Amino acid sequence: MQRNSLRCLAFAFCLGLLGLAPGAQARDLTVALQSGIGLGSAAALRAVYLDPFKANFPQLAVTSWAGGLDALRAGASGWDVVETDAGTLRAGCADGLLEKLPWGEPPLAGLRDKMLPQGVTECGLGVLMHATVLAWDRGKVQGSPSWADFWDVVKVPGKRALQAGARGNLEFALLADGVLPADVYRTLNTPAGVERALRKLLQLRPYLVWWRTPEEALHILQSGEALMASMPAPLVVSANLQGGQLAMQPSGGLVEIQYFAIAKDSPNKAEALKLLAFAADPARQAMLPEQGAWGGLAKGANDKLPADQLARSPSSAAALAAEVVLDAGFWRDNDEKLTARLDAMVAR
Repeated sequence: MQRNSLRCLAFAFCLGLLGLAPGAQARDLTVALQSGIGLGSAAALRAVYLDPFKANFPQLAVTSWAGGLDALRAGASGWDVVETDAGTLRAGCADGLLEKLPWGEPPLAGLRDKMLPQGVTECGLGVLMHATVLAWDRGKVQGSPSWADFWDVVKVPGKRALQAGARGNLEFALLADGVLPADVYRTLNTPAGVERALRKLLQLRPYLVWWRTPEEALHILQSGEALMASMPAPLVVSANLQGGQLAMQPSGGLVEIQYFAIAKDSPNKAEALKLLAFAADPARQAMLPEQGAWGGLAKGANDKLPADQLARSPSSAAALAAEVVLDAGFWRDNDEKLTARLDAMVAR
């Protein structure tokens, strides 16, 4: 009787070390994909990373979440790996909701130097890059317009469509006003730069149509309600696969990055780290452009792409030189107040 009691105590103690209550079972490696960005990103992440990894690690389950810090705070305890945008990644890391990655230890040792700088953070590994670009119907607009042409309603008469809010639009306004991509946030981080961008946007006030979802942007452009529009590049590619005749200008695109992060105190941390190491392989990230206008952040991921895939990858060297990588910190601090200012100015 005493021996059985000791065995029970030892078993309970071992379960405690594993973080399990008696009778509990360790969960599958659970990956939460961010449904909020849409545009086929979940399908791309599954095809490039999760399905191949699951072939050798069948105990992998996939769920979805809407994104945002509140949702991360509510759901992280049930997830192991989280796909997240840069803003939520930064906030979740600071709040202790995500593990700080051991970049100097196996299986991540050496990977930091094999990634583009934007693809490595304290708590995240960049797994997918996408851009919002200038798009138009090639049957209605000739040539390859720039953001300066977007603002030139004399040269190219017609309505223009932008996403509601200040985020992204201030960057496009500065590009149209002659600011180089590398100088956009240096300019926006000054009061004079903000005023310059807002004044530039006001020039388009009589010609603007606002969209709130990517699908709405596509409808506005295809229906002829606007001649040119800002639009997520993956949507342009998918629309053309369905018979559309849209064109896009990758130069001056606003790039965003999605990351894999590990939930704090994940019981499957070892397996989660293996998934991140698997996802950092440049040969694997080179498969992203096959899925649409997505790009990888591993160095060399674009080196052997066919010409058509290279042209739509936002992470090629040529594309990065002409793009603006969204500053999540700037918009975390300024989105609400600048959108309120823009809305008030446009409504006058």
